[in-house]
Amino acid sequence: MSAAATRALAGLALAALIAGCAAPPPPPPKVSDRVVLLPQADGRASAVQVTADGQTLLLDKAYATAERAGPALRASQTTAEAVSKDYGTLLAQQPARPQRFTVQFEANGAKLNPEAPAVLERVRQALAALPAPEVIVTGHTDRVGSDEVNDKLSLQRDTAVREILVAAGFSRDTISVLGRGKREPLVPTDDGVAEPRNRRVEIKIR
Repeated sequence: MSAAATRALAGLALAALIAGCAAPPPPPPKVSDRVVLLPQADGRASAVQVTADGQTLLLDKAYATAERAGPALRASQTTAEAVSKDYGTLLAQQPARPQRFTVQFEANGAKLNPEAPAVLERVRQALAALPAPEVIVTGHTDRVGSDEVNDKLSLQRDTAVREILVAAGFSRDTISVLGRGKREPLVPTDDGVAEPRNRRVEIKIR
């Protein structure tokens, strides 16, 4: 073998030895914290702001995630299937989420609109499926009239819904009522506007 070939082989062997001795690249930092934004039971939009080490992420889509790996806070997206697989046992231990229903009313009184009985039947079925339900009934009005008048009207609507549930066999003691008058319109309007969707009672069951 020529001297040149010998030197070439020696160079290749040295290069292979150096490559073999080179340290492998460090593994990526492990995820130490993870936040997953779950969807609300009633489908309403939600959001959460996550802050760590001076970094902030806003999660505003269902199954959006924020992960902290080392000093970095990074956004990602997962799926319902992945959450069920990774956290199914933990999710099963959560208390049941509150169920929410809304019934509408005719103007200027506590008369339910024609669609309300069907909603109240779903409420009855939901209550019957719970061993010890608690019910919060919150009345609202449109923005026509004074605060005093609408406070009284919202309580009348609360009471009307509570009496329907009591007549269906549920304990009065488990049903709380709260009148909010015209303070929390579902559809924001100017004062004096008779928006039908604001004439409502919201029923929360837990």
